[in-house]
Amino acid sequence: MPDNQNMYSVDELEDRLIDLSFAEDIGDGDHTTLCCIPDDAMGKSHLLIKEDGVLAGVEVAKKVFHRFDPSMEVQVMMEDGTKVKKGDIAMIVSGKVRSLLQTERLMLNIMQRMSGIATMTNKYVEKLKGTKTCVLDTRKTTPGMRMLEKQAVKIGGGVNHRIGLFDMILLKDNHIDFAGGIENALSRCHAYLKENSLDLKIEIEVRHLGELQQVLDIGGIDRIMLDNFSLEDTKKAVEMIGGRYETESSGGITLDTIREYAECGVDYVSVGALTHSVKGLDMSFKAY
Repeated sequence: MPDNQNMYSVDELEDRLIDLSFAEDIGDGDHTTLCCIPDDAMGKSHLLIKEDGVLAGVEVAKKVFHRFDPSMEVQVMMEDGTKVKKGDIAMIVSGKVRSLLQTERLMLNIMQRMSGIATMTNKYVEKLKGTKTCVLDTRKTTPGMRMLEKQAVKIGGGVNHRIGLFDMILLKDNHIDFAGGIENALSRCHAYLKENSLDLKIEIEVRHLGELQQVLDIGGIDRIMLDNFSLEDTKKAVEMIGGRYETESSGGITLDTIREYAECGVDYVSVGALTHSVKGLDMSFKAY
């Protein structure tokens, strides 16, 4: 296992995921297709949208088709980020019928998942209109699909938090407790960054106003996460911070409550539900 996942580019990670997914699904051959479809049979399939939402995954779908069979032709009717409705046709794909059948499920799995995430994210974004607050995703993603799911959040109008454990310092409650407190955690953090010549943003989680005051007394951070704060304490926290650091509300915030947290003046609200339990957008890929 590599020490740092950022040794791979986004394209490389996508290619590895696609290759693994084909190996998982097709194995030593799609015997159903091979037994009844001639090798030289040609055809077309269309991607039919069956539910209103925000479309995401079009560019990844093109990569799925072309990685499996470079001769496949993709006619895109609707781009990523388009607000689609039931009955829309998002793309038409032409090529060998065998290739259409063998790429169908992987393409749908990716596009349904990404479109569901983009659709959910857009609902949160709509709730924040008129405020300065942005909605953030989290690391609560499907193993192996993080890059795709975070792309979907951006397509839906959200903002990516850190990609993984390598591109930002986030001192959470367990780090602080195991380190022996906020002061120890922060001092060790700065020493580590200096020793390793790393330039990473530092965020620290606080659980109550007392911990917030400790952080403000020490300083040396970029963002403060207010974890499971009530609305009243969030307002107090924003006042205490006074714009010196970025602020992020986190913990159990829903579509029904996100607007209220935004109106407290925080810069970000992080929502794990964007990716960890979202419903895929309904669509199908049928002969055209």
